[in-house]
Amino acid sequence: MFDNIAAFLDKNLSTPMAKLSEQRHLRAVRDGIIATLPIVIVSSLFLVIAFLPNQMPATWGIAQFIKANAGRILLPYRMAMYIMTLYAVFGIGFSLSKSYDLDGLSGAILSELTFLLTVVPVSLPEASEEIQSLAANNQALADYIKAIPSGWHLGMSYIGSDGMFVGILSAFFAVEVYRFTQKSGFKIRMPEQVPESVARSFEALTPTVIILLIVSTICMWLGINVHGIVGSVIRPIVHVADTLPSVLLLTFLDSFFWCFGIHGSSVVGSVTRPIWLMLLEQNSNALAAGMAIPNIAPEPFYQWFIYIGGSGTTIGLAILLLFRSKSQYGKTLGKVAFVPALFNINEPMIFGCPIILNPVLLIPFVLNPIICAIIAWIATELGLVNRVVASAPWTLPGPIGAFLATNGDIRALILNVLLIILSILIYLPFFNKYDADLKKQEESDVAA
Repeated sequence: MFDNIAAFLDKNLSTPMAKLSEQRHLRAVRDGIIATLPIVIVSSLFLVIAFLPNQMPATWGIAQFIKANAGRILLPYRMAMYIMTLYAVFGIGFSLSKSYDLDGLSGAILSELTFLLTVVPVSLPEASEEIQSLAANNQALADYIKAIPSGWHLGMSYIGSDGMFVGILSAFFAVEVYRFTQKSGFKIRMPEQVPESVARSFEALTPTVIILLIVSTICMWLGINVHGIVGSVIRPIVHVADTLPSVLLLTFLDSFFWCFGIHGSSVVGSVTRPIWLMLLEQNSNALAAGMAIPNIAPEPFYQWFIYIGGSGTTIGLAILLLFRSKSQYGKTLGKVAFVPALFNINEPMIFGCPIILNPVLLIPFVLNPIICAIIAWIATELGLVNRVVASAPWTLPGPIGAFLATNGDIRALILNVLLIILSILIYLPFFNKYDADLKKQEESDVAA
């Protein structure tokens, strides 16, 4: 019966979802955003450093120095994660272009151009004569006017998380225009003697003209606010993503797909990672501005409080394999799988136990992360631990990652350890059955 259910789900759900995760546009979004992770991780560290004084005695010299220079310390963060969409669009355009066998660099630049054309610059006027006359008798006002720049300026909010979905659509549009001009032959062809890099530049002239005319007309000359339109559509989706039912659904799907050999994190992440990045950047920006942290469930929430040791919260299973196995295979697997599990790599267990299509281990593999998600959500909602504001490297041991992601909250470290203990307890009865079956099989093999 179990085999029939597995075959049915594999045919009607798992296989279609696996194909969906490899759809070229979703794959481009996944690749482009994953390519920005080094920027997210490193710039998040500046955010953590800037707020270290909150975790130190106020009399310490280092705490006073950091507090006095917090604005300057945050400048790298503001030019990195704060304008994350700018980098993500380049990666999405590059990946999508390569999937069509087009020049990746040309596609990436066209995507960046399209996106920036949607962000209309504004002209800041100079101070009027009346204000200047007032400033002549008020030094504070004069200094304020002097500090305000004049001329054309580009707002940073739309090139950050607020513009993420417009950025994604911009990359899609740019690359599809580029592909149309290449396939239709509507492009400038250069003689074969011309260097390839120069030829590519001339081939990109036609899509550049099309993009400039269309996007400038829509956003600049007709004055259509595409960011406002897309934002009104996306805002409810982002709100729903930061709810407990959404967290539980995504957690279940991640484990469920893994049960049938599909990379659940890849499938779920392909669709939700742009939203997770928006939630995380909103939290980071709120912390930098000294405001209340708005969101509970950006991606680091899953990484450090749900998927400890990897999908299925398998850190508990790794510990049991290493320290409680009575079967020879379990002992060997525990030695192989334990160290990777400490760094959230659990493929040795998923394919070594195996967990895939294993009726004994599937239950805790699905149940464990759901229970952890509920506990972590309640703890965060009640203010027992800080909300995540930074993206720590995902290969860090769980307690350290939780500590860094929550801006140095020791309570988050403690929660992570408690969830690891809970993971052990949930896996324990199922592990005992699994290990006993292995032991019995080994004994029968020896007897035979």
